[in-house]
Amino acid sequence: MSRLLVIVFFLLLCIGALGAVWAVLNLERQAEREFGPADPSLPFFKRLCYSARLVWNWSRMTQPLDSSWQPRSFKVQQGETASIIAQRLAQEGFITDARLFETYLLYAGLDTRLQAGDYKLSASSNMIEIAHALYNPMSLEVPFVILPGWRLEEISASLPTSGLSISEDEFLRLCKTPNLFNLPSGLTDWSELVSLEGFLLPDVYQVRRDITAEALLELFLSNFDAKVTPEMRLAFEQQGLTLKQAVTLASIVQREAVVSEEQPVIAAVFINRLNAGMPLQSDPTVQYALGYNHDKKTWWTNPLSANQLQVQSPYNTYLYPGLPPGPICNPSLSALQAVANPQNEPRYYYFRASCDGSGRHSFAVTYEEHLANACQ
Repeated sequence: MSRLLVIVFFLLLCIGALGAVWAVLNLERQAEREFGPADPSLPFFKRLCYSARLVWNWSRMTQPLDSSWQPRSFKVQQGETASIIAQRLAQEGFITDARLFETYLLYAGLDTRLQAGDYKLSASSNMIEIAHALYNPMSLEVPFVILPGWRLEEISASLPTSGLSISEDEFLRLCKTPNLFNLPSGLTDWSELVSLEGFLLPDVYQVRRDITAEALLELFLSNFDAKVTPEMRLAFEQQGLTLKQAVTLASIVQREAVVSEEQPVIAAVFINRLNAGMPLQSDPTVQYALGYNHDKKTWWTNPLSANQLQVQSPYNTYLYPGLPPGPICNPSLSALQAVANPQNEPRYYYFRASCDGSGRHSFAVTYEEHLANACQ
């Protein structure tokens, strides 16, 4: 009888051991399924403890603290430990439990890989998402840059490497459908324009990675509206220019001026020529009309040949008087300010590139002076 009891006890012991092994393996599998693989460098006992704690607190780990919260700034200082970061996140209202958050960092092996820097975090993200946001050096926002003088196609070409998920085709399609957007102050009807060219103000924009193309363009347009002040718009009128004409002229000034200090002088030259009924004769307007040069891989063909200067286009200011139908690029705020406040004295009508290779120009009042400024 005693031998039978020993056998039964042994069988029960084996079953218990197998059950414990199954429970451990199942716990680890469940943790991996819910939270990803554990750090392979963790000792077995620690991996088991972390897995158990995470599984038992699954809902707290996967539910955000407050789904209505907007992103706020959070700075990780160089050298801060995972424990300190977790405590600050709890103190500032991003997470509910600093110790549980640290447990996940240790489980996933993120505790030594958190990146110092400035982040935009939100309590509408759960603890797993926040942990990976701090590990990933790519924050929720990225800078998007529009350089002065870029045309729409050049802006769209920067999208694939910007960190935004907006396609070039979608961006250009919306740019060529201006009636979908709010009008900048000073325009009465988008039908005046064929695109948003000229109204996407060059600047550095901090935008969310998930921003839509429509919201991105609205941001650009609202920045234009905010920074082109009522005083500037009044100054445009005093120059005899509508807002569209002022932006068009500023876009030409932008492409002509290599040195920004010369923008007010170049703006004055063109205004003087317009007032005198003289053609503008601006190379950038011809470059815009020609479009992309596949041989030189540029939108701005330079130098222009005699044949290219004869291209039939209303943008060719050698053939057609006055301003072209619309802007030829997106001018900087300084170019717009130059049109609002041109340098009128002395009253120049001509300019050409200086001969010293500096990018500056030689200005002239008369055509004879202009010829004398030619390089020998």
